[in-house]
Amino acid sequence: MRTEEREDLLSPPKLSVTVGMMRLLPEAGSPVGGVSVKAILGKKVGMTQVFSEDGEAIPVTVIEAGPCYVAQVKTPERDGYRAAQLAFEEVKPQRLSGGEKGHLARNELPPLRHLHEFRLREDEEPDEGRRILVDVFEVGDRVDVVGTSKGRGFAGVVKRYGFRGGPKTHGQSDRLRAPGSIGATTGQGHVWKGQRMPGRMGGVRVTAQNLRVEVVDPERNLLAVRGSVPGPRGGLVMIKTARKSGELAKQRGQ
Repeated sequence: MRTEEREDLLSPPKLSVTVGMMRLLPEAGSPVGGVSVKAILGKKVGMTQVFSEDGEAIPVTVIEAGPCYVAQVKTPERDGYRAAQLAFEEVKPQRLSGGEKGHLARNELPPLRHLHEFRLREDEEPDEGRRILVDVFEVGDRVDVVGTSKGRGFAGVVKRYGFRGGPKTHGQSDRLRAPGSIGATTGQGHVWKGQRMPGRMGGVRVTAQNLRVEVVDPERNLLAVRGSVPGPRGGLVMIKTARKSGELAKQRGQ
């Protein structure tokens, strides 16, 4: 492994990214045809800000996106649906099982850690073995970013749901962060299904919808989207074309 200092990333501030020594596949003679799929896998780098032409400070999340490779294409005739399986992040061969290495070797791909499927639109027909780079997106595109939120462990209702809690005074010495009553007495003498109570918080799949692409840097495989995305720094994220229309963006005034 080696560390590349990503200076002048989207300064300020300076960000550092640890990346693997990826081979820039495919080599000469490998299949690269077909229409590219507009989706990619990446790792969250962190947040910073960029400035628009009129001086507006825009908070953005920087993602090291790709390069990815099309490991498999699902077809309706064989699989019942259309999808492309993307592979991302080269690792040592011993990190994968024999089945995983054999699956990637079908298209002469290196050992890659992450595999994920993306549904294909009618105009998308990628070939297996094709390399997907960050330049499939352009500035101004709307994307959905999917990731796993930070795990918070077992949390109470004040942290988990924003409950107000009980009063500090009038003899309530131990009720400050308690949930209060969780049900009625006679009539509905039970706890209703879905009652908000303490429990495990975070560590679930979250989708940040309709984010605007602000920066695309193909030379360093970097993508910056407006706002925040789920997960910690270094967490795996999936970026794909937004499912919602531009009406939501108009409502937000963007």
